[in-house]
This record gives sequence, C-alpha cells and structure tokens, in this order.
Amino acid sequence: MGNKITIINKNEIEVEAKTAQEAIKIALSKLNVKKSEVRISVLREENKGLFSMQGTKLAKVRVLLRPRV
Repeated sequence: MGNKITIINKNEIEVEAKTAQEAIKIALSKLNVKKSEVRISVLREENKGLFSMQGTKLAKVRVLLRPRV
C-alpha cells in the first residue's frame, strides 16, 4: 500500500501514509518547510483492523502553512 498525496492548494496538502508521523514527514518535505511553519491536523490514525483481517487503513494528515507575519 503506497502513500497518497493530495495537494489542496499551494498552502495546504493532505497525505496518507502508514503512520501519522510518516505522513507529516512527507508533507513537510513536499512543502519544503519546517514543522514550526505549519498547522497539522491528524484526520485519521492508522488502523490495522481486527486481527489484520480487514486490511490496514493508512493514517491521514492535513498540513496547512501558517501565514507569514
């Protein structure tokens, strides 16, 4: 299962990855910014399903650039 990247606009991105931390890392890299420059919302934590029989759901995060002052 691969990562999914959705660019909302030039200031906002959603990433699905195996873990929320991995998704955040990918988003920061894609936007070329530091964690302190963005607002992060975890939309979904990773979920392995019941005994891993129902499949794995990827974690999903939304990363939004903070306005520059």
